Amino acid sequence: MVHPQTKYPQPPFDTPMQQEPGIEANMNPKPDYGKGTYKPADKLKDKVAIITGGDSGIGRAVAYAFALEGAKVAISYLNEDEDARETAEAIEAEGGEVLLIPGDIQSESHCQSIIDQTLEKFGKLDIIVNNAAFQMSRPTLSAISAEEFDKTFKTNMYATFYLCKAAEKHLGSGSSVINTTSVNAYEPSDNLVAYAATKGAIKNFTSSMAQLWGDRGIRVNAVAPGPVWTPLIPATMPEEKVKNFGKGTPLKRPGQPVEMAPIYVLLASEEGSYISGATVEATGGRYTI
Repeated sequence: MVHPQTKYPQPPFDTPMQQEPGIEANMNPKPDYGKGTYKPADKLKDKVAIITGGDSGIGRAVAYAFALEGAKVAISYLNEDEDARETAEAIEAEGGEVLLIPGDIQSESHCQSIIDQTLEKFGKLDIIVNNAAFQMSRPTLSAISAEEFDKTFKTNMYATFYLCKAAEKHLGSGSSVINTTSVNAYEPSDNLVAYAATKGAIKNFTSSMAQLWGDRGIRVNAVAPGPVWTPLIPATMPEEKVKNFGKGTPLKRPGQPVEMAPIYVLLASEEGSYISGATVEATGGRYTI
């Protein structure tokens, strides 16, 4: 067994700062999404999954793992075409099927279109991963504009609602919805007020939906990552925080997307059949109580 503190790169990092939403290709070190190392076991054979924010970061790792596990994947992303194409090429190189759907999930009509395009391409829908998120680090409340606060909720929380609502009649017994919340739902960061609020809302939404859809055999769960090395970090946080990102965890480093993907696979698969309404924390030791 490898010591978890030294398994992946430790800060300090020297990575270029970026404009939001960030490009994975420009990061140093590059995030690890499991290419060449993820070992599949046909856990999602013949399933169809939608992953928002699937072009990079955690979403890319989940899309790649799902595809290797046998799922057909639809990847929703904003405008990061370079990252999306790289993800699609990695999946297709492994014999997987992928559909790329660019657009802004703040729009309810676009969320409906994501469902419609997936059904048109693959004929059914089994899994939704609500993963895409927006955040900006701000030192004071007055530094957060009403427009930015609104964008944070529309991207993180409203889109989760929009997609679940649009998918409701297409999901059935055995379907799985997985929402990405955060350690910020338990231990909110003072510089991420809007983001942390959305992540608390997503956690509660997950619990409510598990109760609402339980009789239909639809499981709804969440994953709460701690600091994970994704393009969102150098695109939305101050340079000093980026340089030492994840250093304050007991494992002394940020998580890598590849370390998150198996959790999503479990929650999407038959092996997770008695898990619903749960939030699985993967925080590098940061407390969630």
